[in-house]
Amino acid sequence: MRSICVFCGSMMGNDPTYKDLAAQTGTAIGKSQARLIYGGGDIGLMGVVANAALAVQGEVLGVIPEFLKDRENAHEDVELRVVATMSARKAMMIEEADGFIVLPGGTGTLEEVFDMLSRRRLGQHEKPVAFLGASYWAPLKAMLEQVHSHAFAPSGAAEGFLFTDSVDEALACVGADAEQA
Repeated sequence: MRSICVFCGSMMGNDPTYKDLAAQTGTAIGKSQARLIYGGGDIGLMGVVANAALAVQGEVLGVIPEFLKDRENAHEDVELRVVATMSARKAMMIEEADGFIVLPGGTGTLEEVFDMLSRRRLGQHEKPVAFLGASYWAPLKAMLEQVHSHAFAPSGAAEGFLFTDSVDEALACVGADAEQA
């Protein structure tokens, strides 16, 4: 079974398409028979993606720091791993995943993304990455291109990243069987 880590916001954001995208992503991962790995909360886009996967009998692993259990309303219906720190959360999510789908989110999502991208750049993994919500992530894509064009990253450092609005394309990028979704 493939494990797909979804990084996303603990808030809903101000555009209803973000919620729709999260629901479509959770449903598709659940139907593809891949395991969803996410931040463990039952709020914001995190809760939407987890609940959508659960609604189609998907397997869901949540990873949450002890100090966020109340704040992020730790999800009671998923396999939940409680860790001590945010660093431990990110490390476990990255280690357990075969690929990453990134939905819109805030500074916590950005922190997760940059940790995962840095580990990839340092050769700690070669797992594929799909950013869903292409217009939301356009500034990040431009920044990554600038980092490369100014020679702060080697040639090919951004290979394997997909920026798309298609859940099917994102699943295909990370190696999930979109045909079953």
